[in-house]
Amino acid sequence: MFSRCPKCGHAPLPADQSLPAACPACGVILAKLAMAPAGSEPAVRAGRRTAPVDDAEAPQQGWLARLAHVPPRVDAVRWWLRAALLAGFGLWGLRLISMDFRDGSIAQSFVHGPLLVFHEAGHVVFMLFGEWMTIAGGTLGQLLMPAILGGALLLKNRDPFGAAIGLWLLGVSLLDVAPYVYDALVPQLTLLGGHTGEDGPHDWIYLLDSMGLRKKAQMLGTLIHKLGALVVLVALAWGAWLLKRQHARIDDKVLFEE
Repeated sequence: MFSRCPKCGHAPLPADQSLPAACPACGVILAKLAMAPAGSEPAVRAGRRTAPVDDAEAPQQGWLARLAHVPPRVDAVRWWLRAALLAGFGLWGLRLISMDFRDGSIAQSFVHGPLLVFHEAGHVVFMLFGEWMTIAGGTLGQLLMPAILGGALLLKNRDPFGAAIGLWLLGVSLLDVAPYVYDALVPQLTLLGGHTGEDGPHDWIYLLDSMGLRKKAQMLGTLIHKLGALVVLVALAWGAWLLKRQHARIDDKVLFEE
């Protein structure tokens, strides 16, 4: 009886490991692993064949294992598609970082549109929690959406590369918020309603005034931009590291099955 899954390292396992008991994390059938002799053909998981497992390579369970998870076999086509995707997001991210946040240039980029949808939805979602949270909900909405997306990919799909892309989007969302915060001191940006903060509602004028921090708006906007740039770079580095680990397990015989 296994105390830890030989395939993914998950613990604890079911007390009764007879058929059809499976690992809660990866779904491998425990009884079939137990019956397979050392060095035999790959074990069967839900009727499909998977690569043999080396107990010495079974990752330790926990956050580090989730962040570093690599399938036993990696399809070559998927690997190249991920590499191309990461390269594209890398160039795009560097371009967004280079934009001048003080004049809101990022508002002209494609990514601002989807983030604006999340922003406006956030106002509606947080309306139940009073006026202050309704106003803050716009920024919270556009930050929470990529965070939730990345978390779901990491925890539910066991896909750290997808989570890295979610983290990239979170960093970009911070880059998108920075000009809005910076603008609160001397409003110049044209907002969604076609006005500036001097002529109509401005989320961050309201929020910073309520906290007595409006004089520090430009400093806060600068810090948020730097934080967003750092998050984007960390996401790209994480994705590149995962691709390097996956490259060592490329199997040309695998067709889209991981």
